[in-house]
Amino acid sequence: MRTRPALAAAAAASLAVLLTATGASAAVSAPAAPAAATCGEASVTVTATRSEAADVVRISVTNKSGRACVVDRIPTVTFGDLDGAAQPVPPAESSPYRLAAGGSAYAAVRTVDPAAEDPRTVAYLTVAGDPSHHGTRFDASSLGSPEGIRVWEPVTTLWQPTRAKADAALAAARH
Repeated sequence: MRTRPALAAAAAASLAVLLTATGASAAVSAPAAPAAATCGEASVTVTATRSEAADVVRISVTNKSGRACVVDRIPTVTFGDLDGAAQPVPPAESSPYRLAAGGSAYAAVRTVDPAAEDPRTVAYLTVAGDPSHHGTRFDASSLGSPEGIRVWEPVTTLWQPTRAKADAALAAARH
């Protein structure tokens, strides 16, 4: 009596029924490439500089490690002791943004909505490449605003591969 082939045939039939019911495929595929880990805060450098445009700050994040890693595609920008962070334009959900080893990403932040009637003023802003990071603090005077940074409904672009694309994304968001 051949029980093993009979059991194997029954198992194969059960697997086929299960795969059909779940919509899965029995095809074997190559393993997915491992996802890059989140960049450690010590492995990135964050910068913030003033822009020629009023109430706009340019920011960047650079991966100074020897391996690719990811930050959130939405920069985390907070303002002094005010609650909340700059909102992404266009509106977007959190997801990874890959930084190659030594690579940089850029974003532009508009600190004041052009229609603001009563903006607040803060002494500093904090920029982080990822929400898991504490971020780097930039005083208003280092950003060319010795009287303080005006803030009202601030927005940030998503990380972009070039400074020009970040500026263009912010310009497009104004319309």
